Amino acid sequence: MVKYQDEPLDRVFSALAYPTRRALVARLEQKESLTISELAEPFPVSLPAIMKHLDVLSDAGLITRHKSGRTVNCQLTAATMKSAMDWLHRYERFWSEGLNRLDAF
Repeated sequence: MVKYQDEPLDRVFSALAYPTRRALVARLEQKESLTISELAEPFPVSLPAIMKHLDVLSDAGLITRHKSGRTVNCQLTAATMKSAMDWLHRYERFWSEGLNRLDAF
């Protein structure tokens, strides 16, 4: 079942919660731009399934797609990932301080 969230941060974490989507993001991290066929190559799922995963990543603002003729290229979008990282860093400091106090105890 597909669930649509209104909050941008909710969409980012929801998109990254699925292993295939995280793997797609990791592949895009290795190269500046990849075609959909290049992205789909190592996955044992159909091209329509990859397209659905890319739709979720695009809706979350994690990737952009550019069409040139019949070829669609995908790229990572840094701004959206930065907002998620900022949110995570706030809690990383909280947990690190708590664990350091526990370690000192």
